[in-house]
Amino acid sequence: MHKHTKFWLPALLILAALGGAAWWQPWKKADAAPRFEFAKVERGPLSANVSASGTLSALITVQVGSQVSGQIQSVLADFNTPVKKGQVIARLDPATFQSRLTQAEADLAAAQGAVEVAKSALTVRQAEAGKAKAALGEAERNFKRKQDLVAQGFLSAAELDAAQTTLDTAREQERLAMSEIRAAQAQVGNAQAGVRQRQAQVEQARLELERTVIRAPVDGVVVSRNVDAGQTVAASLQAPVLFTIARDLKEMEVNIAVDEADVGRVREGQKVRFTVDAYPGERFSGQVTQIRKAPVTNNNVVTFSVMARVKNPDLKLLPGMTASARILTEERQSVLKVPNEALRFRPTQADGTPIKQEVKKREEGPGVPGRVWRQGADGNPEPLTLRLGVSDGKFTEVLKGDVQEGTEIILRQLENAKVAPKPQRPFGMGL
Repeated sequence: MHKHTKFWLPALLILAALGGAAWWQPWKKADAAPRFEFAKVERGPLSANVSASGTLSALITVQVGSQVSGQIQSVLADFNTPVKKGQVIARLDPATFQSRLTQAEADLAAAQGAVEVAKSALTVRQAEAGKAKAALGEAERNFKRKQDLVAQGFLSAAELDAAQTTLDTAREQERLAMSEIRAAQAQVGNAQAGVRQRQAQVEQARLELERTVIRAPVDGVVVSRNVDAGQTVAASLQAPVLFTIARDLKEMEVNIAVDEADVGRVREGQKVRFTVDAYPGERFSGQVTQIRKAPVTNNNVVTFSVMARVKNPDLKLLPGMTASARILTEERQSVLKVPNEALRFRPTQADGTPIKQEVKKREEGPGVPGRVWRQGADGNPEPLTLRLGVSDGKFTEVLKGDVQEGTEIILRQLENAKVAPKPQRPFGMGL
């Protein structure tokens, strides 16, 4: 028995040592080699977007106000009321304006009467001027005859002097009559000007009376009503807004606040896709129509308003809704693309410090430089330099580089504890 024990004991020890060595070597290798998660370079469509929030509004919104002050007599339109151009939507109390019109019409009638009186005075003055002209003619003829008779010695010089005086008097009378005619004509003109002034006052009073009737200036839908019957409005420096009418809600626009860093990529005509909280999961589309050059600064953040036109045939979209928009700035149909996570990967040592590796080759050409990593033959990561194009936030276009479709690249480095838990060493092994 003692002899058999001496024989088997060395054999058992040798077998245990061989088994332990076979178990220990894979364990040691697995513990030392780094572990990675990989992804493949893909080929497919890629689109670049600018994401921003915006607000929906009607394409044309008209504020309806009152140009005259007064008390609201009746309100004939309410929220969501469809209206036509020229339709009466409210009335002000017209009593005050009606009395002003009556007074202005009376003043006009009085002014027209004054014109008739001035015209009659002018007629009288014209008749008197005619008589003065006739008397002047008679005096001239009488003076001429007496001149001839004096020359023939039939009349004395005294009678000729009397004829001269009569002629001079007639001339003065004629000039006076003509002066009175001009004065009468001026009075007629003044009276006629008064008539025109009173006519303007009548037109003004009639216009103010008509303005007591508030009409819709466009076809549309009432989206806001700010007055009630019995309320007094005062139109002194600024017309008070009584109603707000959206011209046509079947076509709306989105005011998108785009950051200054992204506005350079936005162009008119680009497609816009957006969602609203009222219809989760449903996407709406539009087109950029305007990039407004007026900056908006809020909390030191500068944005620009990008206007996009949107079709709304079902009237689902309402003014004031908040839209989460994406503006399609660039689109590619079939390109090589790598995950952005692979572009951010940097290999690290066991203590977490980055591994510095010299890049021997740098790609030149269009786009921006980038780098991904693949696992080399020795199991360690090696860099691949790239030239990159557009990005959609998850993937980036590869313009040039040492990668092809299907090339495996490293996404991230995994912790050993997460990949395969360390097997427990047998007691005494590896000590």
